[in-house]
Amino acid sequence: MSDSQSSTAHNSDHTEDGRYDAGIRVRREVMGDDFVDAALERAAGSDGEELQKHVTATVWGSVWTRDGLSKRDRSLLNIGMLVALRATQELRGHIKGGLANGLTREEITEAIIHSSGYCGAPAALSAMKVAQEVLEAEIGPKDPSA
Repeated sequence: MSDSQSSTAHNSDHTEDGRYDAGIRVRREVMGDDFVDAALERAAGSDGEELQKHVTATVWGSVWTRDGLSKRDRSLLNIGMLVALRATQELRGHIKGGLANGLTREEITEAIIHSSGYCGAPAALSAMKVAQEVLEAEIGPKDPSA
């Protein structure tokens, strides 16, 4: 099989079974159109374009669409996992997605504090810095009386 045939075969994997379409819908619901559009535009025509298609079809189209957990629960899990991985750029988007899926400021903060016991203080402190930036941008500064 030539490289172009291989590429065509891989591209069709993402669309023929409907996973890409389901994935892009859920990804937009959780992360927002601006976030998704920026990710896809950054990768368009680059080596990362196939990875974006793959992640959309498999993670968003196969994992996020499963029964058994709500989007809210998935968001909470993602925060903990991204803290553990120290994936702060991805965490930024998933904090915003968690808010869209119904997580509160307090729940996001508690998830990061909880993660500190398992992932370590440096990971949690780095995550909290990102979370604070996103929370303030999305819902404003914390009310000191709360």
